[in-house]
Amino acid sequence: MSEKIKFDIEFPIHSSPAFLYQYLSTPDGLAEWFADNVNSRSDLFTFIWDDSEEEAKRVSYKTNERIRYKWLAEDDDTYFEFKIEVDAITKDVSLIVTAFADDDEVEESKMFWENQISELKHTIGA
Repeated sequence: MSEKIKFDIEFPIHSSPAFLYQYLSTPDGLAEWFADNVNSRSDLFTFIWDDSEEEAKRVSYKTNERIRYKWLAEDDDTYFEFKIEVDAITKDVSLIVTAFADDDEVEESKMFWENQISELKHTIGA
């Protein structure tokens, strides 16, 4: 198995950190842009798309700043994380997505996240 490559993508978001965080951390928020449906029990999140389900564990978070999930089907140290940064001077808000992909799938994975975050922006009117 090849080692996965970590990558970050930064997206400007016209939203308050608290409002944005709800869409990254709650089942209802995630279901509006990331999956068809999302259920959770404590730190275990079930993401549902058409006929498939994937489970992820929320492994760490800091309210209104960041949240990290780990796919349970992955047996390595990979995760996906959403980090909200606010520029100290301009107060501009950015969402930084950190994820992992196989060497030959990095560009495809970046496109996936660009599409997902575009959907998020549309959903929240940012």
